[in-house]
Amino acid sequence: MPAPIPRQRAIPAVESGQAQAASPGDGPSKKEAPRPTSPTGNTTAGNPTAGNPTAGDTGRTAATRTNSVTGAATDSLGTAGAAGTTLTLLVIEDDPGGSTVVPELLDAAGKPIRVRAARNLTEAERLLTDDVHCILLDLALTAPGRSDDDDELAVLKHVLELAPRHAVLALTASGDAERGAEAVRVGAQDYLFRDELDSRLLSRAIRYAVERKRSDTAERRLAEGRMRAQENRRLERGLLPTPLLDGSSLRFAARYRPGRSRALLGGDFYDTVRTPDGTVHAMIGDVCGHGPDEAALGVELRIAWRALTLAGLCGDELLGTLQQVLEHERADEEIFATLCTVDIAPDGRRAGLCLAGHPSPLVARPGRPAQLLPYDNNGPALGLLPGARWPRMQVELGAEWSLMLYTDGLIEGRVGDSGERLGQEGMVRMVRRQLSEGLRGEQLLRAAVNEVRDLNGGELTDDVAVVLLDRVA
Repeated sequence: MPAPIPRQRAIPAVESGQAQAASPGDGPSKKEAPRPTSPTGNTTAGNPTAGNPTAGDTGRTAATRTNSVTGAATDSLGTAGAAGTTLTLLVIEDDPGGSTVVPELLDAAGKPIRVRAARNLTEAERLLTDDVHCILLDLALTAPGRSDDDDELAVLKHVLELAPRHAVLALTASGDAERGAEAVRVGAQDYLFRDELDSRLLSRAIRYAVERKRSDTAERRLAEGRMRAQENRRLERGLLPTPLLDGSSLRFAARYRPGRSRALLGGDFYDTVRTPDGTVHAMIGDVCGHGPDEAALGVELRIAWRALTLAGLCGDELLGTLQQVLEHERADEEIFATLCTVDIAPDGRRAGLCLAGHPSPLVARPGRPAQLLPYDNNGPALGLLPGARWPRMQVELGAEWSLMLYTDGLIEGRVGDSGERLGQEGMVRMVRRQLSEGLRGEQLLRAAVNEVRDLNGGELTDDVAVVLLDRVA
């Protein structure tokens, strides 16, 4: 066990600028020129190798200070290590017998560790600047507003609240390991015995405490990020629609693939409801862009569409009201949305079609090749022209059919190395072939989206939504 370090009333030598001889085994002793003090009494960090003892770091911000031990982090623990960085230790102790003498401390690179001393928490708060990396706290210190009969770790809890981003070493009496262990449980990175301090032990403890604090902070942020991601996924799943088709003989299938990485929801949106008169209404739309703001706007438009449809609106009146919602909710006047709506009659043999700058649906009937529905009366996208109109076209479907609504993400993917887009004609040929292979329903949508992705040579950058309604005679 190392011999106890004698005590004295003077400010620790490293803080005052008077170098002390290192303990045996620490290497040759180093001498430093006296360091200038700031108006508040704090020393500034000189650069002994540059021959400029007055070059301080008082002009640096927390964002630019670095930590030569941990080599990472962006707060009090430092940023990516730079050659001129110096670790700083704040000692908080008020010992009637004299302040603990802190020997010359060296970091892992052999650079001196600066030491600041505070006799109480008021001084500590003043000295606790962003360049402090570690705190050495005497657990015998009394917390403000508390007596000796209160919680014996009250001062530690106060410091942890005061400096939540700093590493903390608890200093306790020799043999009081139980109190030290409790301090670690409360939040300190480690504990040391007051009478067993030496240069090597304390230097190593500081480095380990800083690294452990950095690691704990990174783990906490990672856990918080995972929790937020899980909450976002649950929220996005809840925002995806649940078709309201009770009482309808139509079969429904949908496929959705957002363009954003690791997202569940993009700017595309769709919905399907059945009104009390037996009419089945289906909709698919696309807000320009595919970020979180566009996803939120798409959800608003979908919910508005469902509410307006259940309220009895249809065709031009419905789209005009949706345009008002878009104009009110969008963050920028340049944001617009394309939309396709169909209302299928209760007998299922005919439908009304409205297009607002959106690709026309594809219909497939037995014995006839799949084809696009008419799109001659395609109106403008929502949000482009004030007072625009959207004509409603009547289309015949027949006794048995499959109707596919889709967003442009399905047709704008590239085809191989040529750089050409698949386009509507390419999509129609692809679906015809897949239908001839016997694919239907969810299998057809999955095959279509996967093939478009494969033709693109990788993931699609735009959102993709596809809805399929089938009527079997």
